[in-house]
Amino acid sequence: MRLFFFTIYFTFYSLNLCFSQSIKLEMQKLKKENKKSTNIILMIADGAGLSQITAAIYKNGNKSNLENFEVVGLQKTHSANSLITDSAASGTAMACGTKTLNGAIGVDAKNRSYESILKICEKKGYNSGMIVTSSIVHATPASFYANVPSRAEYQEIAYQLSKSEVDFFIGGGEKHFIKRNDNKNLVNEMKDWEFVSNLDQFNSSTSQKVGYFISYEEPPSLIEGRKPLLDIGLNSILKKLNSRDEPFFLLVEGSQVDWGGHDNDFEFVTSEYIEFDRAIGVALKFVDENPNTLLVVTADHETGGLGITSGNIRKFNPRARFSTKGHTATMVPVFSKGVGSSEFSGIYDNTEIFYKMMLQVK
Repeated sequence: MRLFFFTIYFTFYSLNLCFSQSIKLEMQKLKKENKKSTNIILMIADGAGLSQITAAIYKNGNKSNLENFEVVGLQKTHSANSLITDSAASGTAMACGTKTLNGAIGVDAKNRSYESILKICEKKGYNSGMIVTSSIVHATPASFYANVPSRAEYQEIAYQLSKSEVDFFIGGGEKHFIKRNDNKNLVNEMKDWEFVSNLDQFNSSTSQKVGYFISYEEPPSLIEGRKPLLDIGLNSILKKLNSRDEPFFLLVEGSQVDWGGHDNDFEFVTSEYIEFDRAIGVALKFVDENPNTLLVVTADHETGGLGITSGNIRKFNPRARFSTKGHTATMVPVFSKGVGSSEFSGIYDNTEIFYKMMLQVK
């Protein structure tokens, strides 16, 4: 009889031990997953206010990937010295968390240098990338790796990129690296990099650092035939970054929405934003497949003072007018999804974009 009870006791004890060990292993697994660092994708449609977004949605058959976001906020865009910001000051605010003078990059109003979120992430072992439809030394991308008092210092900005820890980039502006006043050829000096001339080469490269100049100067518009398409290029750079064990920070800029606004060219504006929207779709798919990711989609400012004044409801064919060829002070929307996305609701200064993203950097 004692043997019987001992057998029952031992059986229950063994089952309880196995169950406890199973729970312990599951808890350790969950703990490990919770500690997994967050990928951060920041997407900026330069010059895109609510009117640009609305017009592009209607031109795109009344649909947008932005409708898949549940968290929406608004950011105030003014710089340190003007209600009307430029891309350098607004880019610096989001990249570095400080207000600065129009035209300044990576420095505050007293010309003190700040580390961008990209640089901070790199120091913590992250990988990084940039894909833009402007030159890679243009104000917005430059704000994430350079520190200069003037955005016009393209050659110095190129030099600072050559010394940076950025791992991948796709964008224009090759001339600032190879046709220089100091007679240097930075491409030749960037020994750790492989430079490719098309997207197939970019995809097949096994180098740790890869650069793809899509144009010698500023890239053409989408209407003029710019390649690669932003969504296709984004898919390629995401695959590169995701193939590594470390987390990453990625900047994506639809640069030329702004240029269309400066030109007061409605077709230019909407075609560029529709392409940007397709890229948003690629990023959303990545977040769904990689839930340890924060995706933030915003703009640096509004350009053109665009207003939708009429249109055909059956064809969703908007007609619009511009009130300026410059920027405006209107707030711009912020859409977010993934880890920490709830932080981005509400109304706040553009500097808060930096601090809200930094909450996810471990």
